[in-house]
Amino acid sequence: MKQKLKLNKVNFFPVSKPTISKQDILAVNKTLKNGWISSNGPEINKFEKEFSKLVSRKYSTTVSNGTAALEVAIKALGITKDDEVLIPNFTIISNALAVLRQQATPVLIDCNLENWNIKIEDIEKKITKKTKAIIITHIYSFPNDMDKILKICKKYNILVIEDAAELIGSNYKNKKCGSFGDISTFSFYANKQITTGEGGMISTNSVSLYEKCNSLKNLCFGSIDRFNHVDIGWNYRMTNMQAALGLSQLKNIKVTVKKKIEIGNRYYKELHKNKNIQILPPSNNYSKNIYWIIGILVKNKKINVKKITNKLLSFGIQTRPFFWPMNEQKIFKKLKIFDNKNNKYPNSQHLSRNGFYLPSYLELKNNEIDYICNIVNKVIR
Repeated sequence: MKQKLKLNKVNFFPVSKPTISKQDILAVNKTLKNGWISSNGPEINKFEKEFSKLVSRKYSTTVSNGTAALEVAIKALGITKDDEVLIPNFTIISNALAVLRQQATPVLIDCNLENWNIKIEDIEKKITKKTKAIIITHIYSFPNDMDKILKICKKYNILVIEDAAELIGSNYKNKKCGSFGDISTFSFYANKQITTGEGGMISTNSVSLYEKCNSLKNLCFGSIDRFNHVDIGWNYRMTNMQAALGLSQLKNIKVTVKKKIEIGNRYYKELHKNKNIQILPPSNNYSKNIYWIIGILVKNKKINVKKITNKLLSFGIQTRPFFWPMNEQKIFKKLKIFDNKNNKYPNSQHLSRNGFYLPSYLELKNNEIDYICNIVNKVIR
């Protein structure tokens, strides 16, 4: 008999929802009672120090969100309008915006079809005399193969910005994601492993970069005359209330990652035999999949993905499409940022049109995952 499910608060499965514990609430309430509610407060410093330990960095500074982290990092590295910065074509638009903010030129690299990260074999093809840096964004589940990338960057003396927003708590080999390159950035949006509602972090081992980022996120106040500003900066500060939430959530990161892996492994067990679907495996030769999101790619080109996601929604299963490629963004086409005539990105195009997320929040029960997988296997066949 065909299963039916009415949409209601009980059996609607959103793609994501934050897990907020009683301890989290108490931590935030404490800042309210103490009056430490703005960007000054003891939790800010504690959060930065504890996060540095998590990602094996010497220094970290909080910011208002992950996009702000990228913008501050790019400027702190001294990137200007004469520079080119390599970025993935298959990623969030923030990567390109951070480069454009400094009037530099973003140069796109296609993704691979194995784990959806940047196509490493194409990196050297895009390097020119103007190439100053590369943004390495870990996409969805697996980290990039950092050893190979760092070798290329060392050869050409290219700065590395590691965007680890989606893989907080994950490892590349025996090292933490976010511990590589000159500077790394993170997001604490509501769907991340650690959330502060909105928020982000910049981490580095360089004291000069750390001090520059601290200044840029805080309007570049003067050291002698406070309101005589020394550079063009931003008000990208995090509040002490947010830091209190982040600090509380940080204490549970191992439990969160473990639960994410359990959810992902169950999805993989139920879906990987479906010949019309690609779901990434639990591990590869250098990392475990922590399944930040449960992404599936419909391989059969005859299947209409939009109809599939609408059908899943009728069963109470919310989905979300994959990233849209940078070269196909409406605003970038309008501004003629990228040369689409002479550069093609077939893998990014394929993923963006045929991939979507499934629910993966921590409260999902095994029988609910089984239900979702059962419906997915029925409608994608």
